[in-house]
Amino acid sequence: MPPPTVREPAFSPAAERNKQPILEVLLPLLGARGTALEIASGTGQHVAWFARHLPGWSWQPTDNHVAALDNVSARIAQSALPNVKAPLLLDVLSPAGLPIDTPPFDAIYCANMLHIAPWATCAALMQGSARHLSPRGMVITYGPYLEDGVPTAQGNLDFDHDLRLRNPDWGLRQRAAVEAEAARAGLRLQQRFALPANNLLLVWTHTV
Repeated sequence: MPPPTVREPAFSPAAERNKQPILEVLLPLLGARGTALEIASGTGQHVAWFARHLPGWSWQPTDNHVAALDNVSARIAQSALPNVKAPLLLDVLSPAGLPIDTPPFDAIYCANMLHIAPWATCAALMQGSARHLSPRGMVITYGPYLEDGVPTAQGNLDFDHDLRLRNPDWGLRQRAAVEAEAARAGLRLQQRFALPANNLLLVWTHTV
């Protein structure tokens, strides 16, 4: 009998390019061990890379697309990562959210979601993260932003224009507007890291 066919997970060139610069920020930021929730895991390239290099951390990937969950499952199996849990279906806009008995997470990570989702997902992300974040934990968001007083790279302007043509509910978000939603959820911007390709990694923590 021939061996079962192993499904090859989807691949994102952008995720492949940015996973190492993000990891270099996460290594000193996160410390040796903890529990992390990833929102919008996509192809699973980030969670697989981070789990390999942060073996003391337990990772819970999630996504709101079943196909993405299949990708993450395939990548976890391919990489043989014991510290990554089976991915869960999670739509931040759903009132159900995570199970109510989900323990607090030391880190909640979300990359490249806010600009390819309706603006309402920003408030939902911050509110949900605040509920499931440990008292000393951090929410980490990554992606392109528009910032007051900071010139926007032409590439980001073109990207924003293309996104809005594809879907009027999409587009790069003003960092100040994201901060306002975070503040309403009881979170504050603690650190800002400029990363390659005009992206930012932002770290949010409880205000008290």
